Amino acid sequence: MTTADDTLPPSSGEWAAHAGVPLIRTLATALLKLEAERDLDSFTLPYPPEAQRALDRTVLACLLKGATPPASLIELITWCRDWPLTDWPIDLPPDAADHEDRLLDPESWRPTELCHEWAERTSDSAAGFRDRQIIHTALRLCREHADDVAYTAFRRLLVHQPVLTAEESFQVLNDTVLEPVHELIRRVYLEVPDSYLRDGEYVCCGRCLTLLTPMRDGEWWCERDRCRRQGPPPPGRRLRREEVGEVVQVERPLRQFVTGPGRAEADLEQALSELGLDVRMWPGYDAYDLLVTFPDGRRWAVDVKDWASPVLLGRSARPVPAEPPYDEAFWVVPAHRVEARPGYISAYERSRPAQAGDLPLLTDAELVRRAKARLRSAQGARHA
Repeated sequence: MTTADDTLPPSSGEWAAHAGVPLIRTLATALLKLEAERDLDSFTLPYPPEAQRALDRTVLACLLKGATPPASLIELITWCRDWPLTDWPIDLPPDAADHEDRLLDPESWRPTELCHEWAERTSDSAAGFRDRQIIHTALRLCREHADDVAYTAFRRLLVHQPVLTAEESFQVLNDTVLEPVHELIRRVYLEVPDSYLRDGEYVCCGRCLTLLTPMRDGEWWCERDRCRRQGPPPPGRRLRREEVGEVVQVERPLRQFVTGPGRAEADLEQALSELGLDVRMWPGYDAYDLLVTFPDGRRWAVDVKDWASPVLLGRSARPVPAEPPYDEAFWVVPAHRVEARPGYISAYERSRPAQAGDLPLLTDAELVRRAKARLRSAQGARHA
């Protein structure tokens, strides 16, 4: 993640020519709004405006293709859960969808990470991106106080403590380091709804630290793709409401685009630090994610992008900001994204706009391998 807006470039003719692009964006946006308002499987007429718009546009797209349209919102939602985007009777650009890409998770009926990307990362303007608004506000407040330490502490809070008990909230809001962003913290940590409760307690994921969703079969569901690919989520902290009081969690856009990628950033920071490299997180008020300095003084700038869609990621590519200065720059994606979707890197490269130059995309594992190789090469040169 970076503070530069992750907007897509103006629509190219090829991208805009596919009617399925605005339709999927409309569907994804409607699903996020529906999730925020009510259960996705309990709708009756009249439908909310966004949902009715998504249904109307889907019906029209089907009729134009000579396909049978969904008969109701419930059927449309079922399509979003059961049908990969490649099976929809719509036109999408090459590489835009994979045979496993769905807008709703088949187990939980919750919007997938891909759904969030289509809804929040395919607009021509970032003005409405909630996560970007919050991060820019934090940057402004910390700059006004000339306090980059407060900004780094705020980012670490979102990554390492996405869930807070009443006591933890009190401690955070009395932490003088975080003072410039205290009011912002109050606004982005929201009371947890009862849908996360099972037998009077909330349970955090032992891997990603976010709250788990209880399933009807007695299992738990984690909202992070990375966790689910590693197997059933391991229950972590158990928070009994009658003991800990009100529990709050970071709002969903921040969990998706800040907390999630932040876990990948933290893992990469640890791996590179263990090699003996100097790693500075979010330098220059978050110009990019990691500034890595080798013993010989050479510096790498790294931006971590934890995106499900390589096409949306490629279309958002842009040069890494020049300050703080560096010798090489990389965009990095967690290895699990590439493992889950063959051709991820090549799809990114085909979608990357000319103005991004040849900005390389590596997996986090490949970046660590390159760092190790460079250290070995430097050591060999010294002993030669």
